Amino acid sequence: QVQLVESGGGLVQAGGSLRLSCAASGRMFNMYTMGWFRQAPGKERDFIAAITSGGSTKHADSVKSRFTISRDITKNMVYLQMNSLKSDDTAVYYCAADPRGWVALTSADYLHWGQGTQVTVSS
Repeated sequence: QVQLVESGGGLVQAGGSLRLSCAASGRMFNMYTMGWFRQAPGKERDFIAAITSGGSTKHADSVKSRFTISRDITKNMVYLQMNSLKSDDTAVYYCAADPRGWVALTSADYLHWGQGTQVTVSS
């Protein structure tokens, strides 16, 4: 069983930066693909970024060049560095784990989820 705990959310002005962290527990964590999703009020949960156990990454077009996913397998941590934040980035951000190991782009592909962390960008 994998448990995920996000942290690092908060209130930031437009143009600012935040780094989200996801702490994972579980013996097979280093084999999982890890993803970040976000969900704004009244909207669907959208894919943001994913990283495989081998370090391959995929970022959504909406955040490419602004957000970067990374992981530290030795610490069981996944990060999302968010730069040049916009008001449209306001949402609850979720960390997720997919045991199959390849890059998955939809929320239905992910088996384990964290509780989410709120990111609010003021304009």
